[in-house]
Amino acid sequence: MKIALTGTPGTGKTSVSQILIKNGIKVIDLNDLAISKNFTSGQDSKRKSAIIDTIKLNDYIKKNFNTNDTIIFESHLSHLLKCMDKIIILRCHPKELQKRLKTKKWNKKKIQENVEAEILDIVLSESVEIQGTQKLLEIDTTQKSPEELSEKILELIDKKFNGVKNYKIGCIDWSEEILKYY
Repeated sequence: MKIALTGTPGTGKTSVSQILIKNGIKVIDLNDLAISKNFTSGQDSKRKSAIIDTIKLNDYIKKNFNTNDTIIFESHLSHLLKCMDKIIILRCHPKELQKRLKTKKWNKKKIQENVEAEILDIVLSESVEIQGTQKLLEIDTTQKSPEELSEKILELIDKKFNGVKNYKIGCIDWSEEILKYY
């Protein structure tokens, strides 16, 4: 099973992934994979990052990763890949997200852009547009440790994603937070 672990930067993807690896789950960093295989189409000078060719990346994953194995593909772009069987979207309250990104020493503009993306449900909206709703789950990371989140994800995998009603999409809504920023 190919599982996308996605969310706005700062929601906990990397921290959770590191713990999942320790628990024997294969985790692929999609950004590293895309760069190492040259699945890029240039450089975003504004954001100082590579522009990932998600079509090439999707095709490569479809051809090279067995669906019988459980593999988590971690990236804020993984929800864009149609070959994913499940998409876990990590969410975080904008105030906490802002704190986390400040801790990473991100600049103000980049922090604001990502906080706004979280408030406006950008990753969720893109996911629904590309994947539909059946494959999607949302988990609020605001008050949970990476260990707790990893346990939840391992439980979901063990139960083959049965009983996911606690993680159905649309239950997390930060939209009123936008009023506090303008």
